[in-house]
Amino acid sequence: MTNGHVPSDPPLRETALCDFVAQEAALLDEGRYEPWLDLFTDDGRYWVPLLGRFQEDAHSHNSIAYEDRLLLQLRIQRLRDSRAHSQHPPSRCQHVLQISRVEHVDEDAGTAVLRTPFLYIEARGEEQLMLAGSYRHLLVRTPAGLRMQQKRVDLLGAERALPAVQLFI
Repeated sequence: MTNGHVPSDPPLRETALCDFVAQEAALLDEGRYEPWLDLFTDDGRYWVPLLGRFQEDAHSHNSIAYEDRLLLQLRIQRLRDSRAHSQHPPSRCQHVLQISRVEHVDEDAGTAVLRTPFLYIEARGEEQLMLAGSYRHLLVRTPAGLRMQQKRVDLLGAERALPAVQLFI
């Protein structure tokens, strides 16, 4: 898969869907936040529920993060700002993914939902943080290829006190 395009578009192929999730994580690991942001639909959301997988929606309970494209863009600008104290030294991350499982495909709507267990490691200077959980990607087929309408990050033990996470889980 290249640039989020599904080979021979219909149908939504499992391999292309799983490749999309791996590509999305690789962009974050490489610090390529602008191309990562381009993987979202215009109405896309990045959501980290406070209650993890037990939280049904983002509106009836607080979230660790519930960000639209504008908020994501502002976070990226902050990360790129040379005056961002939290980025001296700069943070780096590594996403370790298990195999994605396609939970649902709606060919007519051009949507798919994938679940991907992960480990997330964030390093800054001598400090290292590791989080575990699972992603739920809601992917939609667009004229530009696959895009994320939502990336949901269900952290294992999300309700506990967490240290400040600088990058995108």
